[in-house]
Amino acid sequence: MSSSTPEESRSIDDHCTPDALLHTAPAGGITPEDLVMAAGRDVTPKTLDWARRKLETEGSAAVEKLLP
Repeated sequence: MSSSTPEESRSIDDHCTPDALLHTAPAGGITPEDLVMAAGRDVTPKTLDWARRKLETEGSAAVEKLLP
């Protein structure tokens, strides 16, 4: 087991990815299925109804609350 710190184990070429590059959105908008899967739930009629209501009230920001 190594006793090095995370900083010591990084190579000189390692860089953190800027936050803006980590966020993506589908070109066609967020679907109820997208929201259900982002929430880690099974796609069922009940969860799709939940997602539709959430998208109606919060818009695409609903998925941003679930994903980093």
